[in-house]
Amino acid sequence: MVKLSRFLLQAALAGIAVALVIALFFPGLLDGDRGTTAVVPPPAEPRQAVQGPISYAPGVARAAPAVVNIMTSRTIEVPHPLTGEPEVDRFFRDPPHGLRDREQASLGSGVIMTPNGHILTNHHVIEQAEAIAVVLANGDAHPAAIIGIDAETDLAVLRIAATEVTAASVGQSRDLEVGDVVLAIGNPFGVGQTVTQGIVSATGRTELGINLFEDFIQTDAAINPGNSGGALINALGELVGINTAIFTRSGGSHGIGFAIPVDLARDVMNEIIETGYVARGWLGIEVQAMDRALAESFGLERPRGVLIAGILNGGPAGRAGLQPGDVIVGLDGQRVDNAREALNAIARKRPGERIEIEALRDGETLQLEATVDQRPV
Repeated sequence: MVKLSRFLLQAALAGIAVALVIALFFPGLLDGDRGTTAVVPPPAEPRQAVQGPISYAPGVARAAPAVVNIMTSRTIEVPHPLTGEPEVDRFFRDPPHGLRDREQASLGSGVIMTPNGHILTNHHVIEQAEAIAVVLANGDAHPAAIIGIDAETDLAVLRIAATEVTAASVGQSRDLEVGDVVLAIGNPFGVGQTVTQGIVSATGRTELGINLFEDFIQTDAAINPGNSGGALINALGELVGINTAIFTRSGGSHGIGFAIPVDLARDVMNEIIETGYVARGWLGIEVQAMDRALAESFGLERPRGVLIAGILNGGPAGRAGLQPGDVIVGLDGQRVDNAREALNAIARKRPGERIEIEALRDGETLQLEATVDQRPV
């Protein structure tokens, strides 16, 4: 009983002590709601789940009518099947008698770009073709004429006489980001129009040795032989690239495909339609890549710029005062790190336009200006 009384007394004293502390140091707590406003945050908006489309069918339906199959043929000479046998070869001493003509056919893809029947495809699809037929998505076939080619970007423009054709809805390849969903539409292996899906694996791929001027979109959407010249579209069905090449050791898709950005392809096409060819700037120089040893000999901290190994007499570079042994380190105020950057900067100029050149000679910096000429094809 004594222990219980002592416990109750200690509890009462502890309660009084807590009350005194609150009264002295936190008097506001004893005033209830008087003079205060309770701030209650509003309920959070339900977060919308970020999901991709359940199906890409609407985008494909929008783009597929503009994708065509391209069939080409040409006549080649092949050895007679009996040649190679000593008993038979003596009858074919004159070489032409040992050869016979055979028609060689190949397949590819293309994209209708205008309601007037202009079609973009790869140059290698129609190269050396003697006859070209275009098969539309609805199965109609039409003969095609070559309007012009640009072998340096591997592009060609064809035209068919068909009316009421569906042109592609063209997007902007410069807006593409790594991870964007893309779909490839074409005619792989001649099996008919086929759609494959993947993502943008990389942009701005260069130095692949495929074309002279390179700025590829890399994708893991399956691209196989016959897809060349076909469409690379985004999830909305907008054209963002022209499928061009694959990296493969077996001839099939390994998930590394390349497409020409539609921004570049459209510019090339428009120029071909207007003039029949693509005009690019040219300085008339032969360049050599800078390695570490060359950079050190020119007093550079690291390899950058391009060494001029040769100059065409009377060419734009010679008229501007450049000499063999000079190192170009800047063009139009932009730093140049390698030969491809220099080539692209010069080629972007129209013939007759001027280009500012920053060069090094004997340890001194030169500021020159040249008028570019038309780049020979």
